[in-house]
Order: sequence, then structure tokens, then C-alpha cells
Amino acid sequence: MEIIYYVHGTTYDNASKKCSGWKQVELNDLGKEQAIALGKNTPYKFDVLYTSDLIRAITSAELAFPDYKIITDERLRECNYGDYDGEDKKLVVYEEHVNEPFPNGESLKDVEKRMKEFLKDIYKKHPQKTIGIIAHRAPQLALEVITKHISWEEANKNDWRKTGNWQPGWKYSFTEEDIKD
Repeated sequence: MEIIYYVHGTTYDNASKKCSGWKQVELNDLGKEQAIALGKNTPYKFDVLYTSDLIRAITSAELAFPDYKIITDERLRECNYGDYDGEDKKLVVYEEHVNEPFPNGESLKDVEKRMKEFLKDIYKKHPQKTIGIIAHRAPQLALEVITKHISWEEANKNDWRKTGNWQPGWKYSFTEEDIKD
């Protein structure tokens, strides 16, 4: 199965250097422009489109791909930063929360677990299909870990947000073996 993964556009929290986690936050004007441009510039095609149930991902999907039916799934949400939601983004250090949950939130391993469950479900529902996803940072890094068989440390180190290697969609392939428990 193949996944084309996109990240949502810039939000008001992003622009203010705040972390959002599970907090609902709208795209700002730049984020809306980014989403529209994404739809025009993506080199990929897909059969089904999923987003997280957070408004920033849903709005990005609606603007980028207005001709697709959008299926929301809460398992595609960003990591739950707990007490840090809405606070300074400097508080969110992924390397410190691979196994240890954010205060009153989740760990990255928790995100990996829910992403595996999501992948199992879509594998059953959409065999032989290409799936588009618009979501967030932690679910994308979980896909890196699951599909490329790398550590969270490596996924964090190579994160495009750190390397500056953004692109209009990332392609991931996986098999039933990748999502076994």
C-alpha cells in the first residue's frame, strides 16, 4: 500500500511560535495560500483522502483538494502535548518524549501505536489503493519509523523541519509485515 503524506498549512499558533498539539487552531492567510498552492503543485495522485479531525488539517485538505471526499480520523492527530498545548513551542522537545509522555499528554511511542492501528484499518479498507493524508508532524515521523524501520532518534534527526527539506508530499509504502504487532 502507498501513502502520500502532506502537512497542514501555517496556523496562527505556528506564526506565534506556539505549539498546538490537540488544540483547535485555524490556518492563517499564509497557511490558506500554502494549502491552495499544494493542491496545484503536488506531483502525486491518490484514491482516498484522510485528514486528522483537527481543523487545520481539514481546512488544508478542503483548500488543496476540493474535489475529494475527506475522511477524518482522530488517530491522525498531532501528538497530545498536554499541559504544553498553546504554549511556547520551545517546550516541545520530541527527543525528550519518545517514551516519556508530555505532562498530561502522550509520548511519541503512543502516536506510533495509534498510527499502526490506523494503517491496519486502511490496509483492510482500501487494498491496492493510494491513500492521501493531510496531518501533522508526529504522525509523519511515526510513518518514518514504521515504514522505514528506523528509530525515533533517527526520525527526529532527519525531520524535514530541521533539515529544511520540505516538499509537496512524501511517499510511503508499507506491507502487512510493517504493521504487525
